[in-house]
Amino acid sequence: MARNPKCRKVCQMPSCCRFNSLNDSESDIKRDSIIMSVEEYETIRLIDYTGLTQEECATQMHVSRTTVQRIYNDARIKMSIFLVEGTGLNISGGSYELCNKGSCHNHSVPCKVNSIINEE
Repeated sequence: MARNPKCRKVCQMPSCCRFNSLNDSESDIKRDSIIMSVEEYETIRLIDYTGLTQEECATQMHVSRTTVQRIYNDARIKMSIFLVEGTGLNISGGSYELCNKGSCHNHSVPCKVNSIINEE
């Protein structure tokens, strides 16, 4: 029996959760969309956008470096499929705890599985 995933700390939600190629028709968007978890988004944000190392990212998210490495690799694969194949990309779901503003290392909210509701 697999154990529940460890809760990851996320300090910033994406400002946009749905991305699509301009060449996609409406039917292709729904059929070919890739789902990226909020934790995968957070590793891309922390490592590629803010320039943290994997070790610093792991500390920020309260997980091991090897866990960050796996999450980051999964996120990069999804981003490459989105870019190369022109599929849709939706950021939603995962097992994370949202940080309190300004205190990324002091978490008082219990962990739960979260999901972003994408409104059309």
